[in-house]
Amino acid sequence: MRGTTVSDNNLVGIIMGSHSDWEVMQHAAKTLDSLGIANEARVLSAHRTPEQAFEYAATAPERGIEVLIAGAGMAAALPGVLAAKTTLPVLGVPLVSGPLGGQDALYSIVQMPPGIPVGTLAIGKPGAINAAFFAAAILGLRYPEIRRAIEEARAEKRDAILAAVDPKQA
Repeated sequence: MRGTTVSDNNLVGIIMGSHSDWEVMQHAAKTLDSLGIANEARVLSAHRTPEQAFEYAATAPERGIEVLIAGAGMAAALPGVLAAKTTLPVLGVPLVSGPLGGQDALYSIVQMPPGIPVGTLAIGKPGAINAAFFAAAILGLRYPEIRRAIEEARAEKRDAILAAVDPKQA
């Protein structure tokens, strides 16, 4: 089923605070695409476009969105702002920016107040990829074809490792 779109509606919304964040967040979109999960990406800032970010989160369910992935650097308010306006699962990806190399974003996202959860992933590209897999796992509870796509992706990774030659001979 990999590569086959599960739904005509976008099931995952990928949101980032600035266009430059796409360099990392595109990996979430590519991973979702490879699993056949329709998704959309938007640039909405918690600080520069807060009303639009609130509206996006509040209206996501009526557009068919079931999971949000939000990438943010520095103060990293975007995932929390989205989580404050929706009960959908929100997955936060801390982005590398500023002098602290993304640690500030990680701490900002992971320290949400009780009752407004944000699932927090690793900093940067690995976090974006794992956010997509985590979104797929959430969706896989409802869509068996997504669960199968995850299983196939994991099997491909396993088979690639097992097919590799002895590292001493590489």
